[in-house]
Amino acid sequence: MTDRNAKKMALLAIDAMEDKKAEDISIIDISEVSVLADYFLIAGGGNRNQVQAVIDNVEEKLGRAGYHPRQIEGYDTANWILMDYGDIIVHVFDRENRLFYDLERIWQDGRRIGRKELEGAE
Repeated sequence: MTDRNAKKMALLAIDAMEDKKAEDISIIDISEVSVLADYFLIAGGGNRNQVQAVIDNVEEKLGRAGYHPRQIEGYDTANWILMDYGDIIVHVFDRENRLFYDLERIWQDGRRIGRKELEGAE
């Protein structure tokens, strides 16, 4: 079962991604199928600069709320950047790598949810 903290972090991260026009944001509740995290947030960017801008904004917005990533991987190449916040894991891809890795398919045992459902789950 997910906790309120994870939901709050996820909503802040989604806001930050939307601020930078991230493409096709997916929210996958993996709390019932994995101990890795409660939520995967997956989004795309049109190019390296946008992918990095999305990640920078997520880090800034969550940081202001007192949340700091355990780890960030892939920032320099920016074809797939992963941010691990413990309860949530943020993935931002360029278009080509998002299609190639297709995390939504790999994590299909998780439950895809919409923002409204996440907000209502508070």
